[in-house]
Amino acid sequence: MSLSGQYLAATGVGLLLSFLSYLLMTVSQRKLVYNRVASCLKFSERGRPTSSSTTPPRSVSPEKKPPSNIPPSSEYKDIFPPWRRDALASAVVSPTSAGKDSLPGATIESSNPSFRTGLIPFTADYRTCAAPASTYTPMGIALTEIAALGDFPDYAELSGVPLPAPYPEFKIESALPRPYRPFRWAYHQTMSLTKLETDWWLELERDFAKSIKGRKELFVTRGKMMLDYLPGSELACKELMEMALQFLCARYPQYFSLSYSNDKGYVFHNGILKNETVVGDMHPLHVLLENVPEDFAVMVRNPEDGYYYLRGGVLCSSLGWSLGSKLGMQLKEIHGPIPDYKEKMEFSMDRYFSKFPTARPIQRGSWGLEVDKPLFMPPGDPHEAYRDYQLPRSELPISRVHLRVDWQTLRRLPLSGAIIFNFKALFTPLEQFRNEPHIPRLLSHVVRNGPENIMKYKNTWHVEHVALPALEVWAREQEDRGLVDKGWAVATLDESPFFPGWEGMWRGRQGF
Repeated sequence: MSLSGQYLAATGVGLLLSFLSYLLMTVSQRKLVYNRVASCLKFSERGRPTSSSTTPPRSVSPEKKPPSNIPPSSEYKDIFPPWRRDALASAVVSPTSAGKDSLPGATIESSNPSFRTGLIPFTADYRTCAAPASTYTPMGIALTEIAALGDFPDYAELSGVPLPAPYPEFKIESALPRPYRPFRWAYHQTMSLTKLETDWWLELERDFAKSIKGRKELFVTRGKMMLDYLPGSELACKELMEMALQFLCARYPQYFSLSYSNDKGYVFHNGILKNETVVGDMHPLHVLLENVPEDFAVMVRNPEDGYYYLRGGVLCSSLGWSLGSKLGMQLKEIHGPIPDYKEKMEFSMDRYFSKFPTARPIQRGSWGLEVDKPLFMPPGDPHEAYRDYQLPRSELPISRVHLRVDWQTLRRLPLSGAIIFNFKALFTPLEQFRNEPHIPRLLSHVVRNGPENIMKYKNTWHVEHVALPALEVWAREQEDRGLVDKGWAVATLDESPFFPGWEGMWRGRQGF
């Protein structure tokens, strides 16, 4: 069974963080990591069922595994992310706040023993702690200060990440996701990283109502497999929900708004679904389930060891795993089954999480090729079997082959210090690439010539016998039509993660 299905989202963010942490290292540390990775690179063979297809299964020769020489485990208990306490007073905007006069409270340093002993316990609910004035989040903020901020403070001010610009021309009836094509050549196991485009953190499309309905139905049948939370995640879940609703109201004011009254408190008005949500009547993750068709995983810092653990989330788009199978795990436990994770990624991932600032959210894309549009595929799902063999061409027309892109973001919350991994799964029929300059040749080249272990991880093999011939026909057509220069040297496009002329084509399809 392919590892790609089981660990697509988890591995994607792991590789992303590994690269960012590498950038933070000193020269000597980089040399150490380089030598370690170079000495530990290896491939492992995975058998495939016998197939009569003309596309042979990939195989590589295993090598002996050299001894691991990674540094000893680091202690992150005394390492904290950058604080933004100076933004507290200017973040007061809510009618439920105690006012600016009470903020900020007395400043405390992270080296102060009172701060270390006063860190909120890992499983504690911030609303019921016995000594809120002397109990702090990892961001150096006392619980009394959080109470003084009230509901829906100015998270743009608190985080240093601006709210999005309004999008008045947006029409939900015809809206399409942007055409993400995160293909790169030369292809290495490092990520193409960009700063988060803050206008596009939560991206809506015409299937909004259908997606919300499907996610709610999935929760009815799957329950805690796709939405759950553990003690100690209360502040992070509330903070995430409030940030998401603020974003929607700022980006799409023609569809969303927030109101406040003394009897109901905050009410979120959803003009697309034509309903309203009384925010205080349900858990924050259920507010997201009702209104935001994207996935969120909440990673909370444990003050006992400084490491981050999955403590809550709403995940309706996971392939080969589920929230229920990972909830409560530490970062390295989540990634444990991934080959070479301990040797190559664990150290840099933990290091990056410990220092990740609120003002620098990031984004990237992970991709794979799929039969049809598998969205939620927990272990043992019948659709998983498609990845283990190649269907006859008579049963797999090109119209059934899709690109799946998981467009991922990572950001730290400014009050709780929790880290949020967010992604949306986007499907594109492969036939659409026919008119997208360079994409057929680039994708064909990556699939044929990419490192075998990475292509096996992406699990393209089960559709290659149909996809590759079509891509190569379209690539020749583009050369004949003058869309692409003949003899083009395949390389990552300047427009990556898009392609030349993408915006005009995208706007033309959706009409705005």
